[in-house]
Amino acid sequence: MIKNILSGIKAYVGAFGLISKLKLWKYFSIPIIISLVTATIIGFTSYGLSDNIGHFISKIWIWDWGKETFTTITSVIGGLFVLVIGFLLYKHIVMALSAPFMSPVSEKIEIHINGDLKHNHRETTFQEQLVRGIRISFRNIGKELLLTIPLLLLSFIPIIGFGFTALLFLVQAYYAGFGNMDYTLERHFNYKDSVNFVGKKKGFAIGNGIVFMLCLLIPVLGIILVFPLSVTAASVKTVALLNSENSK
Repeated sequence: MIKNILSGIKAYVGAFGLISKLKLWKYFSIPIIISLVTATIIGFTSYGLSDNIGHFISKIWIWDWGKETFTTITSVIGGLFVLVIGFLLYKHIVMALSAPFMSPVSEKIEIHINGDLKHNHRETTFQEQLVRGIRISFRNIGKELLLTIPLLLLSFIPIIGFGFTALLFLVQAYYAGFGNMDYTLERHFNYKDSVNFVGKKKGFAIGNGIVFMLCLLIPVLGIILVFPLSVTAASVKTVALLNSENSK
């Protein structure tokens, strides 16, 4: 698993050069706009909701002593909760809406690596790609929430909470990598087979998603560059995995 995670991370090496070589930047213009708008909306919403959630939680403290301290703590907890859920929603919203624009990028990378589209590919329209992207995102949001909420609550436990925080980060990374890999997989597999394929390649998805999540921590620039880099890296790695599978 660790070897596969490192392989997924290593795929980012040369991503900038490949984007420029294949002249792919133009395909990222709309996804970058979608990313910036979505991040801005979620950012302002998160900022506005954190205090409200904190004050709501603080109502369980019925005593006067320590009320202010407890309210401060719950405000921080509320902010972290909204931030984590914001990250979750951001990546799935942008991935779903960007699907029709990312498929051509993935296709050009596959042609660059293989010389052409050697295998029998599924022909899909712009609308079908968008619907599939939304379907994948809804499926992943549901599963990710089931894992995220309990891990987020457990992460507040002193000392051992750090372990749950790390698991929470890896869960978010996995589903980010999942979405990036599916831009290539949609040409090869139907919905069910794509889910099964990524499920068997979890380490690669996590590796791709780790860099994706770290990019989002870079103010503004990270939001702009996260999709060009992560989609390019995921496409390169996914094509390599498909070639390996087909050669067996």
